[in-house]
Amino acid sequence: MSFEVLRNSKFILVSVVYLSLFLDNILLTVVVPIIPDYLYTLEGNATVDAETDENGRVGFLLSSKALVQLVLNPVIGSLTGTLGYARPLLIGSVNLLLAALLFAFGQSYEVLFLARSIQGVSSACIGVSGMSLVASRYSEEEKRSKIMGFVLGSIALGVLLGYPIGSILYDLSGKTAPLLLVSVAIVFLIFFQLAALDFHTIKQQKTEPRTNWMYLLSDKKIIIVSGAIWSSTSAMAILEPCLPLWLMTHVKPKKWQLGTVFIPDSIGYLVGTNFFGMVAYRIGRYKTAIFAMLLVGVSAILVPLATTMSQLVIPHLGMGLGIGIADAALVPLLASLVDQEDGYGPVYSLQQVAVSLAYSLGPIIGGEMVREIGFAWVMWVVGIVNIAYCPLLGYLASKDGKPLAQDGRKDYDAVQKPTTKYERFYDSDDTL
Repeated sequence: MSFEVLRNSKFILVSVVYLSLFLDNILLTVVVPIIPDYLYTLEGNATVDAETDENGRVGFLLSSKALVQLVLNPVIGSLTGTLGYARPLLIGSVNLLLAALLFAFGQSYEVLFLARSIQGVSSACIGVSGMSLVASRYSEEEKRSKIMGFVLGSIALGVLLGYPIGSILYDLSGKTAPLLLVSVAIVFLIFFQLAALDFHTIKQQKTEPRTNWMYLLSDKKIIIVSGAIWSSTSAMAILEPCLPLWLMTHVKPKKWQLGTVFIPDSIGYLVGTNFFGMVAYRIGRYKTAIFAMLLVGVSAILVPLATTMSQLVIPHLGMGLGIGIADAALVPLLASLVDQEDGYGPVYSLQQVAVSLAYSLGPIIGGEMVREIGFAWVMWVVGIVNIAYCPLLGYLASKDGKPLAQDGRKDYDAVQKPTTKYERFYDSDDTL
Protein backbone atom coordinates (compact mmCIF):
# COMPACT_ATOMS: atom_id res chain seq x y z
CA MET A 1 0.00 0.00 0.00
CA SER A 2 1.49 3.37 -1.05
CA PHE A 3 1.61 6.40 1.21
CA GLU A 4 -0.92 8.13 -1.05
CA VAL A 5 -3.46 5.36 -0.48
CA LEU A 6 -2.80 5.49 3.27
CA ARG A 7 -3.45 9.23 3.34
CA ASN A 8 -6.72 8.87 1.48
CA SER A 9 -8.13 6.21 3.78
CA LYS A 10 -10.63 7.19 6.46
CA PHE A 11 -9.92 3.94 8.28
CA ILE A 12 -6.20 4.71 8.49
CA LEU A 13 -6.90 8.26 9.60
CA VAL A 14 -9.21 7.12 12.39
CA SER A 15 -6.63 4.46 13.36
CA VAL A 16 -3.91 7.12 13.72
CA VAL A 17 -6.11 9.26 15.98
CA TYR A 18 -7.28 6.21 17.94
CA LEU A 19 -3.74 5.00 18.59
CA SER A 20 -2.54 8.51 19.51
CA LEU A 21 -5.27 8.99 22.12
CA PHE A 22 -4.81 5.42 23.32
CA LEU A 23 -1.10 5.83 24.07
CA ASP A 24 -1.59 9.28 25.57
CA ASN A 25 -4.02 7.77 28.07
CA ILE A 26 -1.85 4.71 28.64
CA LEU A 27 0.91 7.02 29.86
CA LEU A 28 -1.62 9.17 31.73
CA THR A 29 -2.80 6.23 33.82
CA VAL A 30 0.17 3.87 33.94
CA VAL A 31 1.88 6.22 36.39
CA VAL A 32 -1.15 6.72 38.67
CA PRO A 33 -0.61 3.53 40.74
CA ILE A 34 3.19 3.95 40.52
CA ILE A 35 3.84 7.54 41.59
CA PRO A 36 2.09 7.58 45.01
CA ASP A 37 3.73 4.34 46.15
CA TYR A 38 7.11 5.23 44.60
CA LEU A 39 7.27 8.58 46.41
CA TYR A 40 5.73 7.06 49.54
CA THR A 41 8.48 4.43 49.63
CA LEU A 42 11.25 6.78 48.49
CA GLU A 43 10.63 9.15 51.38
CA GLY A 44 9.88 6.47 53.97
CA ASN A 45 6.43 7.72 54.93
CA ALA A 46 4.43 5.34 57.09
CA THR A 47 2.00 7.34 59.23
CA VAL A 48 -1.50 8.68 58.70
CA ASP A 49 -0.18 12.25 58.99
CA ALA A 50 2.37 11.47 56.30
CA GLU A 51 -0.44 10.14 54.11
CA THR A 52 -2.36 13.44 54.27
CA ASP A 53 0.83 15.42 53.59
CA GLU A 54 1.68 13.23 50.62
CA ASN A 55 -1.81 13.71 49.15
CA GLY A 56 -0.99 17.33 48.39
CA ARG A 57 2.39 16.64 46.73
CA VAL A 58 1.12 13.72 44.68
CA GLY A 59 -1.96 15.68 43.69
CA PHE A 60 0.14 18.62 42.55
CA LEU A 61 2.46 16.38 40.52
CA LEU A 62 -0.40 14.57 38.80
CA SER A 63 -2.24 17.82 38.09
CA SER A 64 0.82 19.52 36.54
CA LYS A 65 0.07 17.80 33.23
CA ALA A 66 -3.42 19.24 33.18
CA LEU A 67 -2.19 22.71 34.18
CA VAL A 68 0.17 22.82 31.21
CA GLN A 69 -2.52 21.41 28.95
CA LEU A 70 -4.97 24.00 30.23
CA VAL A 71 -2.71 26.82 29.08
CA LEU A 72 -1.84 25.26 25.73
CA ASN A 73 -5.27 24.04 24.62
CA PRO A 74 -6.48 27.43 23.32
CA VAL A 75 -3.13 28.00 21.62
CA ILE A 76 -3.27 24.66 19.80
CA GLY A 77 -6.90 25.27 18.85
CA SER A 78 -5.97 28.54 17.20
CA LEU A 79 -2.84 27.17 15.53
CA THR A 80 -4.77 24.43 13.76
CA GLY A 81 -6.12 27.13 11.48
CA THR A 82 -2.66 27.72 10.01
CA LEU A 83 -0.79 24.47 10.77
CA GLY A 84 -3.56 22.00 10.01
CA TYR A 85 -4.18 19.00 12.25
CA ALA A 86 -1.35 16.62 11.28
CA ARG A 87 1.59 18.68 12.53
CA PRO A 88 0.27 19.24 16.08
CA LEU A 89 -0.55 15.53 16.24
CA LEU A 90 3.06 14.60 15.42
CA ILE A 91 4.50 17.21 17.79
CA GLY A 92 2.31 15.81 20.53
CA SER A 93 3.57 12.28 19.95
CA VAL A 94 7.23 13.35 20.09
CA ASN A 95 6.59 15.07 23.42
CA LEU A 96 4.74 11.99 24.62
CA LEU A 97 7.87 9.90 23.96
CA LEU A 98 10.04 12.37 25.88
CA ALA A 99 7.67 12.29 28.85
CA ALA A 100 7.61 8.48 28.92
CA LEU A 101 11.42 8.29 28.94
CA LEU A 102 11.67 10.84 31.75
CA PHE A 103 9.16 8.87 33.78
CA ALA A 104 11.12 5.67 33.13
CA PHE A 105 14.50 6.98 34.29
CA GLY A 106 13.57 9.83 36.64
CA GLN A 107 14.43 9.19 40.29
CA SER A 108 13.35 12.40 41.98
CA TYR A 109 10.14 14.29 42.53
CA GLU A 110 11.39 17.15 40.34
CA VAL A 111 12.12 14.96 37.29
CA LEU A 112 8.80 13.17 37.60
CA PHE A 113 7.08 16.56 37.86
CA LEU A 114 8.83 17.66 34.65
CA ALA A 115 7.78 14.47 32.86
CA ARG A 116 4.14 14.96 33.84
CA SER A 117 4.28 18.59 32.69
CA ILE A 118 5.73 17.65 29.30
CA GLN A 119 2.88 15.23 28.83
CA GLY A 120 0.59 18.24 29.15
CA VAL A 121 2.12 19.55 25.92
CA SER A 122 1.52 16.24 24.16
CA SER A 123 -2.04 15.88 25.41
CA ALA A 124 -2.98 19.38 24.26
CA CYS A 125 -1.69 18.65 20.75
CA ILE A 126 -3.17 15.16 20.49
CA GLY A 127 -6.53 15.92 22.10
CA VAL A 128 -7.38 19.04 20.11
CA SER A 129 -5.99 18.03 16.70
CA GLY A 130 -7.14 14.40 16.96
CA MET A 131 -10.81 15.12 17.69
CA SER A 132 -10.86 17.99 15.17
CA LEU A 133 -9.43 15.66 12.53
CA VAL A 134 -12.27 13.17 13.04
CA ALA A 135 -15.00 15.85 13.22
CA SER A 136 -13.89 17.48 9.99
CA ARG A 137 -13.71 14.21 8.07
CA TYR A 138 -17.17 12.96 9.14
CA SER A 139 -19.72 15.69 8.42
CA GLU A 140 -22.84 13.48 8.56
CA GLU A 141 -24.27 13.78 12.07
CA GLU A 142 -25.21 10.14 12.61
CA LYS A 143 -21.92 8.79 11.29
CA ARG A 144 -19.97 11.34 13.29
CA SER A 145 -21.68 10.26 16.52
CA LYS A 146 -20.77 6.65 15.86
CA ILE A 147 -17.13 7.30 14.90
CA MET A 148 -16.50 9.79 17.69
CA GLY A 149 -17.88 7.32 20.21
CA PHE A 150 -15.49 4.73 18.85
CA VAL A 151 -12.51 7.11 18.99
CA LEU A 152 -13.38 8.15 22.54
CA GLY A 153 -13.27 4.46 23.38
CA SER A 154 -9.50 4.63 22.82
CA ILE A 155 -9.30 6.74 25.97
CA ALA A 156 -11.10 4.03 27.91
CA LEU A 157 -8.92 1.29 26.46
CA GLY A 158 -5.77 3.22 27.35
CA VAL A 159 -7.03 3.73 30.89
CA LEU A 160 -8.18 0.12 31.10
CA LEU A 161 -4.72 -1.19 30.24
CA GLY A 162 -2.70 1.60 31.85
CA TYR A 163 -3.69 0.98 35.45
CA PRO A 164 -3.01 -2.79 35.54
CA ILE A 165 0.13 -2.53 33.38
CA GLY A 166 1.51 0.09 35.71
CA SER A 167 0.62 -1.66 38.95
CA ILE A 168 1.48 -5.24 37.96
CA LEU A 169 4.78 -4.49 36.18
CA TYR A 170 5.77 -2.05 38.92
CA ASP A 171 5.14 -4.74 41.52
CA LEU A 172 7.12 -7.32 39.52
CA SER A 173 10.06 -5.34 38.15
CA GLY A 174 9.97 -1.75 39.33
CA LYS A 175 9.15 1.61 37.78
CA THR A 176 11.19 1.46 34.56
CA ALA A 177 9.71 -1.62 32.84
CA PRO A 178 6.12 -0.43 32.20
CA LEU A 179 7.31 2.98 31.01
CA LEU A 180 9.86 1.56 28.58
CA LEU A 181 7.10 -0.60 27.15
CA VAL A 182 4.99 2.49 26.56
CA SER A 183 7.98 4.28 24.99
CA VAL A 184 8.46 1.53 22.40
CA ALA A 185 4.80 1.76 21.43
CA ILE A 186 5.06 5.55 21.02
CA VAL A 187 8.03 5.12 18.63
CA PHE A 188 5.84 2.89 16.48
CA LEU A 189 3.08 5.53 16.59
CA ILE A 190 5.43 8.26 15.36
CA PHE A 191 6.48 6.20 12.33
CA PHE A 192 2.82 5.38 11.64
CA GLN A 193 1.93 9.08 11.66
CA LEU A 194 4.82 9.95 9.33
CA ALA A 195 3.56 7.38 6.84
CA ALA A 196 -0.17 8.05 7.09
CA LEU A 197 -0.57 11.82 7.48
CA ASP A 198 -0.06 14.56 4.92
CA PHE A 199 2.12 17.29 6.44
CA HIS A 200 2.38 19.36 3.26
CA THR A 201 -1.17 20.15 2.20
CA ILE A 202 -2.47 22.82 4.58
CA LYS A 203 -5.67 24.66 3.83
CA GLN A 204 -5.85 28.15 5.29
CA GLN A 205 -9.09 28.47 7.25
CA LYS A 206 -11.12 31.58 7.70
CA THR A 207 -12.20 32.84 11.10
CA GLU A 208 -15.93 32.18 11.09
CA PRO A 209 -18.30 33.83 13.59
CA ARG A 210 -19.24 30.45 15.07
CA THR A 211 -15.68 29.29 15.61
CA ASN A 212 -13.93 32.24 17.22
CA TRP A 213 -13.32 32.38 20.95
CA MET A 214 -15.68 35.28 21.64
CA TYR A 215 -18.56 33.35 20.11
CA LEU A 216 -17.71 30.11 21.88
CA LEU A 217 -17.50 31.77 25.30
CA SER A 218 -20.78 33.63 24.78
CA ASP A 219 -22.81 30.64 23.60
CA LYS A 220 -24.78 29.32 26.59
CA LYS A 221 -25.20 25.85 25.15
CA ILE A 222 -21.49 25.42 24.51
CA ILE A 223 -20.70 26.64 28.04
CA ILE A 224 -23.27 24.25 29.58
CA VAL A 225 -21.89 21.32 27.59
CA SER A 226 -18.33 22.20 28.58
CA GLY A 227 -19.39 22.58 32.20
CA ALA A 228 -20.99 19.14 32.19
CA ILE A 229 -17.80 17.62 30.79
CA TRP A 230 -15.80 19.40 33.49
CA SER A 231 -18.10 18.32 36.32
CA SER A 232 -18.28 14.64 35.37
CA THR A 233 -14.55 14.43 34.64
CA SER A 234 -13.71 16.07 37.99
CA ALA A 235 -15.12 13.04 39.82
CA MET A 236 -12.43 10.81 38.35
CA ALA A 237 -9.74 13.50 38.52
CA ILE A 238 -10.21 13.79 42.28
CA LEU A 239 -10.57 10.06 42.84
CA GLU A 240 -7.40 8.98 41.02
CA PRO A 241 -4.74 10.56 43.27
CA CYS A 242 -6.67 10.33 46.54
CA LEU A 243 -8.02 6.77 46.42
CA PRO A 244 -4.69 4.85 46.40
CA LEU A 245 -3.43 6.59 49.54
CA TRP A 246 -6.81 6.16 51.26
CA LEU A 247 -6.80 2.46 50.38
CA MET A 248 -3.25 1.98 51.71
CA THR A 249 -4.26 3.21 55.16
CA HIS A 250 -7.85 1.94 55.39
CA VAL A 251 -8.15 -1.20 53.25
CA LYS A 252 -4.43 -2.12 52.93
CA PRO A 253 -4.54 -3.86 49.52
CA LYS A 254 -1.54 -5.38 47.76
CA LYS A 255 0.41 -3.18 45.34
CA TRP A 256 -1.07 -4.77 42.22
CA GLN A 257 -4.59 -4.16 43.53
CA LEU A 258 -4.02 -0.40 43.56
CA GLY A 259 -4.14 -0.44 39.76
CA THR A 260 -6.82 -3.07 39.29
CA VAL A 261 -9.27 -1.10 41.43
CA PHE A 262 -9.70 1.27 38.47
CA ILE A 263 -10.43 -1.47 35.93
CA PRO A 264 -14.23 -1.24 36.43
CA ASP A 265 -14.06 2.51 35.68
CA SER A 266 -12.27 1.80 32.41
CA ILE A 267 -14.69 -0.94 31.41
CA GLY A 268 -17.62 1.34 32.17
CA TYR A 269 -16.14 4.19 30.14
CA LEU A 270 -15.38 1.84 27.25
CA VAL A 271 -18.97 0.60 27.22
CA GLY A 272 -20.36 4.11 27.56
CA THR A 273 -18.40 5.65 24.70
CA ASN A 274 -18.71 2.73 22.29
CA PHE A 275 -22.39 1.91 22.72
CA PHE A 276 -24.14 5.12 23.76
CA GLY A 277 -23.09 7.55 21.00
CA MET A 278 -25.86 6.35 18.70
CA VAL A 279 -28.26 5.88 21.61
CA ALA A 280 -27.77 9.50 22.64
CA TYR A 281 -28.25 10.66 19.05
CA ARG A 282 -31.55 8.82 18.74
CA ILE A 283 -33.22 9.47 22.09
CA GLY A 284 -31.82 12.94 22.79
CA ARG A 285 -28.36 13.93 23.88
CA TYR A 286 -29.44 16.15 26.75
CA LYS A 287 -31.60 13.37 28.22
CA THR A 288 -28.71 10.95 27.96
CA ALA A 289 -26.33 13.45 29.56
CA ILE A 290 -28.71 13.99 32.50
CA PHE A 291 -28.86 10.25 33.14
CA ALA A 292 -25.07 10.04 32.87
CA MET A 293 -24.40 12.78 35.41
CA LEU A 294 -26.90 11.31 37.86
CA LEU A 295 -25.05 8.02 37.56
CA VAL A 296 -21.69 9.72 38.18
CA GLY A 297 -23.06 11.54 41.20
CA VAL A 298 -24.59 8.48 42.86
CA SER A 299 -21.46 6.42 42.17
CA ALA A 300 -19.18 9.06 43.73
CA ILE A 301 -21.31 9.05 46.87
CA LEU A 302 -21.06 5.26 47.14
CA VAL A 303 -17.26 4.98 46.76
CA PRO A 304 -16.22 5.86 50.36
CA LEU A 305 -18.90 3.57 51.78
CA ALA A 306 -16.93 0.52 50.62
CA THR A 307 -14.88 -1.38 53.19
CA THR A 308 -13.35 -4.03 50.89
CA MET A 309 -11.86 -3.99 47.42
CA SER A 310 -14.78 -5.99 46.01
CA GLN A 311 -17.29 -3.43 47.28
CA LEU A 312 -15.63 -0.78 45.11
CA VAL A 313 -16.49 -2.56 41.86
CA ILE A 314 -20.08 -1.32 41.45
CA PRO A 315 -19.49 2.39 42.21
CA HIS A 316 -16.34 2.41 40.06
CA LEU A 317 -18.19 0.75 37.18
CA GLY A 318 -21.03 3.24 37.52
CA MET A 319 -18.71 6.23 37.57
CA GLY A 320 -16.82 5.11 34.47
CA LEU A 321 -20.05 4.28 32.65
CA GLY A 322 -21.55 7.65 33.53
CA ILE A 323 -18.51 9.62 32.35
CA GLY A 324 -18.35 7.56 29.14
CA ILE A 325 -22.05 8.13 28.37
CA ALA A 326 -21.70 11.86 29.05
CA ASP A 327 -18.74 12.14 26.67
CA ALA A 328 -20.47 10.06 23.98
CA ALA A 329 -23.47 12.37 24.13
CA LEU A 330 -21.77 15.75 24.50
CA VAL A 331 -18.47 15.63 22.56
CA PRO A 332 -20.11 15.12 19.11
CA LEU A 333 -22.66 17.77 20.07
CA LEU A 334 -19.93 20.41 20.22
CA ALA A 335 -19.09 19.77 16.57
CA SER A 336 -22.76 20.13 15.65
CA LEU A 337 -22.90 23.56 17.26
CA VAL A 338 -20.05 24.93 15.15
CA ASP A 339 -20.50 22.97 11.95
CA GLN A 340 -18.31 25.09 9.71
CA GLU A 341 -15.83 23.62 7.29
CA ASP A 342 -12.44 23.30 8.97
CA GLY A 343 -13.56 25.15 12.12
CA TYR A 344 -13.36 22.52 14.85
CA GLY A 345 -10.03 23.37 16.47
CA PRO A 346 -11.30 26.13 18.80
CA VAL A 347 -14.37 24.26 20.04
CA TYR A 348 -12.41 21.10 20.78
CA SER A 349 -9.72 23.14 22.48
CA LEU A 350 -12.53 24.44 24.72
CA GLN A 351 -13.62 20.85 25.40
CA GLN A 352 -10.03 19.99 26.29
CA VAL A 353 -9.90 23.08 28.54
CA ALA A 354 -12.84 21.63 30.48
CA VAL A 355 -11.04 18.30 30.87
CA SER A 356 -7.79 20.05 31.81
CA LEU A 357 -9.55 22.17 34.43
CA ALA A 358 -10.88 18.98 35.98
CA TYR A 359 -7.49 17.25 36.02
CA SER A 360 -5.56 20.35 37.13
CA LEU A 361 -7.84 21.63 39.87
CA GLY A 362 -9.26 18.24 40.86
CA PRO A 363 -6.12 16.63 42.31
CA ILE A 364 -4.96 19.85 44.00
CA ILE A 365 -8.30 20.79 45.53
CA GLY A 366 -9.15 17.17 46.25
CA GLY A 367 -5.84 16.56 48.01
CA GLU A 368 -6.25 19.64 50.19
CA MET A 369 -9.89 18.88 50.96
CA VAL A 370 -9.00 15.33 52.01
CA ARG A 371 -6.61 16.89 54.52
CA GLU A 372 -9.35 19.13 55.91
CA ILE A 373 -12.59 17.11 55.76
CA GLY A 374 -11.55 13.58 54.86
CA PHE A 375 -11.83 11.40 51.76
CA ALA A 376 -15.46 10.40 52.34
CA TRP A 377 -16.79 13.95 52.51
CA VAL A 378 -14.79 14.96 49.44
CA MET A 379 -16.46 12.24 47.35
CA TRP A 380 -19.89 13.08 48.74
CA VAL A 381 -19.43 16.72 47.73
CA VAL A 382 -18.34 15.63 44.24
CA GLY A 383 -21.43 13.45 43.91
CA ILE A 384 -23.80 16.21 45.03
CA VAL A 385 -22.26 18.71 42.58
CA ASN A 386 -22.81 16.35 39.64
CA ILE A 387 -26.42 15.69 40.61
CA ALA A 388 -27.08 19.40 41.14
CA TYR A 389 -25.74 20.20 37.64
CA CYS A 390 -28.39 18.08 35.91
CA PRO A 391 -31.14 20.76 35.72
CA LEU A 392 -28.82 22.98 33.67
CA LEU A 393 -28.73 20.33 30.95
CA GLY A 394 -32.47 20.82 30.49
CA TYR A 395 -31.62 24.10 28.76
CA LEU A 396 -30.20 22.06 25.90
CA ALA A 397 -33.70 20.79 25.14
CA SER A 398 -34.67 24.05 23.46
CA LYS A 399 -33.28 26.59 21.04
CA ASP A 400 -33.96 30.24 21.89
CA GLY A 401 -36.72 29.12 24.24
CA LYS A 402 -38.64 27.15 21.59
CA PRO A 403 -39.14 23.40 21.90
CA LEU A 404 -37.42 21.30 19.30
CA ALA A 405 -38.96 18.68 17.09
CA GLN A 406 -40.09 15.57 18.96
CA ASP A 407 -37.49 13.49 17.19
CA GLY A 408 -34.84 13.05 19.89
CA ARG A 409 -32.09 12.91 17.31
CA LYS A 410 -32.45 16.65 16.68
CA ASP A 411 -31.12 18.18 19.87
CA TYR A 412 -30.65 21.64 18.46
CA ASP A 413 -31.97 22.55 15.02
CA ALA A 414 -34.81 20.41 13.69
CA VAL A 415 -32.79 19.97 10.54
CA GLN A 416 -29.13 20.88 10.17
CA LYS A 417 -27.91 22.68 7.12
CA PRO A 418 -26.71 20.23 4.52
CA THR A 419 -22.95 20.10 4.32
CA THR A 420 -21.08 19.60 1.12
CA LYS A 421 -18.32 17.08 0.74
CA TYR A 422 -15.00 18.71 1.40
CA GLU A 423 -13.08 19.49 -1.75
CA ARG A 424 -9.87 19.28 0.17
CA PHE A 425 -9.21 17.95 3.64
CA TYR A 426 -6.54 19.47 5.87
CA ASP A 427 -4.38 16.47 6.41
CA SER A 428 -5.39 14.21 3.57
CA ASP A 429 -5.50 14.21 -0.18
CA ASP A 430 -8.56 15.08 -2.26
CA THR A 431 -10.24 11.67 -2.49
CA LEU A 432 -12.42 10.70 0.47
